[in-house]
Amino acid sequence: MAALSQLGNYKHTGLLVLRIGIGIMFIMHGLPKLIGGPEMWEKVGGAMSNFGIYFFHKGWGLIAAISETFGGFLMIVGLLFRPAMLLMAFTMFVATLVHLPQGLMAASQPIELGLVFLGLLFIGPGKYSVDKK
Repeated sequence: MAALSQLGNYKHTGLLVLRIGIGIMFIMHGLPKLIGGPEMWEKVGGAMSNFGIYFFHKGWGLIAAISETFGGFLMIVGLLFRPAMLLMAFTMFVATLVHLPQGLMAASQPIELGLVFLGLLFIGPGKYSVDKK
């Protein structure tokens, strides 16, 4: 379709839209976990039991909450982009393991987002970012 072929000229704009949209959603998911305090961190960090890790659950939960909240912010501005995508992909890997016992459909969202973060890890933030090259 010739009318839509011109959109290829706006790859960096499309990447910015993706970064802003998903970044905002992750801030919205992570902030309640972050401000939920030690009880929330313990609950979220308990997911590490899937890896045989039965200690430091509050710390793991805090790391996950920071990863989602500040990872979303770093994603939006394109700062420390690749390390943020790596942390967020790992967070989605753990979330996948938490939801997988309920079935593949229950785990589909963290799987999809993990794949998005892995793809963005390779693509980079684009030219409309603090990290632009």
